[in-house]
Amino acid sequence: MDISVDCVIFGFNENSNSLQVLLIEQEKLENIPPLSALPGDFVLEDEDLDDSAKRVLMELTNLSGVFLKQFHVFGDPNRIKEEKDQKWLLKNRKNPHNRVITIGYYSLVRMEDYRAQPASFAQKTEWIDINEIPTLAFDHNRIVKKALKTLRRDTLHNNISFELLPKKFTLAQLQNLYEIILNKELDRRNFRKSIKRLEELISLNEKQKNVFHKPAQLYSFKQNLDEIDI
Repeated sequence: MDISVDCVIFGFNENSNSLQVLLIEQEKLENIPPLSALPGDFVLEDEDLDDSAKRVLMELTNLSGVFLKQFHVFGDPNRIKEEKDQKWLLKNRKNPHNRVITIGYYSLVRMEDYRAQPASFAQKTEWIDINEIPTLAFDHNRIVKKALKTLRRDTLHNNISFELLPKKFTLAQLQNLYEIILNKELDRRNFRKSIKRLEELISLNEKQKNVFHKPAQLYSFKQNLDEIDI
């Protein structure tokens, strides 16, 4: 039995107004069409799981400094036994029929802050809209689905999405981010009433500048106050 890690990197770009996932394309082999997959690989025998996830992400995509959160373990004994996967495994693994248990990690990043580049057995890297994800290698579609469910729960209860906003932002920007992640429209009045109860949210004595509409109130989060002038 082998143990691996798989990383679901969600990317947010305010300009594209969409939530995306970072995928790699498996190395092209003769007569075997390449599949897209999550960045993932085996854990080394003497390696901590968190360190393994960071190493694998770096080796396959050249991304470092990304906070990764462990969210689930996937242990279906048949998770890598489909024909589409066995052909690739036979060419790339010493023990292609071994059972593999994988630990899923996820992260949410600002896409403009990270430049992914393929390496190792990754033929290329690309950001794919969450609603346009193709059939992936192994059980990676299931892993993405579970990670997205976890992300949405953490957005509602742990405010994990705060790091994707500028240091100073409007409530409209915050609501837009929530709507993209949750994939649903939120009532403006109810959202603002609810979000203003958060202790982490700080109202600044400042409004937007250089805009063609009525300037909106700016906000920040407590952890950002040491990094901005207020």
